Amino acid sequence: MPDRNPKLDPGVYVKDAPSGIRTVNGAGTSTAAFLGYAGTLPHALQPVLVRSWSEFSMVNTASKAASALAGEGHLADAVRGYFSNGGISCYVLPLDPALPPLEALAGDAEAGSGLAGLEKLSDVSIVAVPDLWSMAEKADAAALMNAVVEHCALMRNRVAVLDAPPGIAPDDLVDHLPTLDGDASFAALYYPWIKVSGLAGAERTVPPCGHIAGAWARTDAERGVHKAPANMPLTDTTGLAHAATDEQQAHLNDRGVNCLRTFPSRGVLIWGARTLAGPSDHDYRYLNVRRLVCYLEDSIKQSTTWAVFEPNDESLRATLRQTVTAFLTDQWREGALAGTTPDDAFRVICDQTNNPQEIIDQGKVNCDIHIAPARPAEFIHFTVQQAAASKA
Repeated sequence: MPDRNPKLDPGVYVKDAPSGIRTVNGAGTSTAAFLGYAGTLPHALQPVLVRSWSEFSMVNTASKAASALAGEGHLADAVRGYFSNGGISCYVLPLDPALPPLEALAGDAEAGSGLAGLEKLSDVSIVAVPDLWSMAEKADAAALMNAVVEHCALMRNRVAVLDAPPGIAPDDLVDHLPTLDGDASFAALYYPWIKVSGLAGAERTVPPCGHIAGAWARTDAERGVHKAPANMPLTDTTGLAHAATDEQQAHLNDRGVNCLRTFPSRGVLIWGARTLAGPSDHDYRYLNVRRLVCYLEDSIKQSTTWAVFEPNDESLRATLRQTVTAFLTDQWREGALAGTTPDDAFRVICDQTNNPQEIIDQGKVNCDIHIAPARPAEFIHFTVQQAAASKA
């Protein structure tokens, strides 16, 4: 039977694409993981995936839900804040209240508990511990924060949302900030705590991490992970526990603290987008740059597993170059990378210069990528000149 001519015969036709064409698919950036004291969630101490606030409420046992949701823990507040601010899906990971806080937070890989349990979840990109400061009453706050940051730095595809200590005035906050030992560019800290209409109906003060994580997810969906998640309102809030002035925020901003501010007719806004990277780490000072690099690394890593066991020759290196270049060109077009041309925005090196024979003999292939990320305009200067009236 002769082939049908698609120009004459209406229908759907499938054409095989030539082999060897590879693409990089963007990894997810908005799935959060919340670790805290849940009490009534099922599945022991393993992560539970929920896709809405109502679904989270349903997985609580009916007989104990009311008392648990109205308790002193902040896990439920964080999850509700996440979904009310644009979150799409998150993992809820209950911590064992019978264990010392640091041990419960670290968890066990075989049991799937704690931070060790999150290592198996490749789609997590935001990590928060809303009960951290409650845990700090029995453990060192710096040790708890360091455990979260070290986990994110180990995984390299996620960033921690940390809460400043509660009840501290802006002028005193710097003296109460824990010291982080690891790569602090994988963490962002927010101040102050926020006021919400509590789950039991009464107003209460809660850590902002859940609301912040939701705002990150909303920014990713509306603008992309390369957009700094700032100058945007937080919903489901009634106010701030403390109000910082411009002068106070300038001091905190220099220490990497992201302030929440209120402005007339705009409500509560996220008014900072920095990581806790040290003063010498200029590359990852800005949160959107850190998250963009996490996204690019994770996307390329996940989408180039096909290269394993391929012949380690120039054909492989050329395919890798083409695949990564096409992906980064798309990122440049979307505004994630700076530069007037792709050549200004990035460079991909995967040839004999970084793959000498000794590397090939080890069964490795190196692909070095240099990018120029778009950085936020934190400080915008205006010059206003008033023209003097001319004399008659």
